[in-house]
Amino acid sequence: MSAPLVTILDDEPAIRTILSEALEEAGFRTMAFSRATEFEAAIRSTRPDVCLVDLSLPDRDGLTLVHRLALEQGATVIIISGRAQVQDRVTGLELGADDYIIKPFDPAEVVARIRARLRRDVPVLQAGETARFNGWTAHFDRYALEDETGVETAFSHAEGEVLRLFLERPKRLISRQAMQEALGGAAGDSFDRAMDVRISRLRTKLREDPKNPRLIKTIYGAGYIFLGDVSWV
Repeated sequence: MSAPLVTILDDEPAIRTILSEALEEAGFRTMAFSRATEFEAAIRSTRPDVCLVDLSLPDRDGLTLVHRLALEQGATVIIISGRAQVQDRVTGLELGADDYIIKPFDPAEVVARIRARLRRDVPVLQAGETARFNGWTAHFDRYALEDETGVETAFSHAEGEVLRLFLERPKRLISRQAMQEALGGAAGDSFDRAMDVRISRLRTKLREDPKNPRLIKTIYGAGYIFLGDVSWV
């Protein structure tokens, strides 16, 4: 099995060099790009395991790119940015990023976070890549929800992490703390808000009644519970 591939998109040559050297020393393969156009052309034929993306790009809005990557590429997306405001971090997570690292950073921390993300991408249970529940089929190999008529709706990698967590623990209460431990990220308002947004989007894609969802129930003050009957294939 080949080493995981990490793509680096940053217009600062020094940042690209520091990250490439640290990651390759840690056993990863890397591809580095200074412009979004070059990066997007490359990933049409190559599927990275992790995408490191700077938000301040010369030829593309970084947040828009992050959102499209999360929905279409299926890779883990980690933002590396000098924007340190809480709202920037929250917005990045809401748009589908899996993590947010603020510049300046310690390269060892970036390596550690990538390893942690890749470990969490391995299912807790030895489940397959397809789950069926209540007329829906979740295809985790291509990040798509399929309804009974065959119509598919894409979901992001981050949304997929939450959905898999529910499908692996049906009819069991999952507390906020358990979600934070399973999915990673620092506990606090930004994590809670990101989870709320991802769950809201999953409910919309599952065509749930926002006032009375049938599948993903909120247990106020305790967490969430998934009420579907799940089978893995």
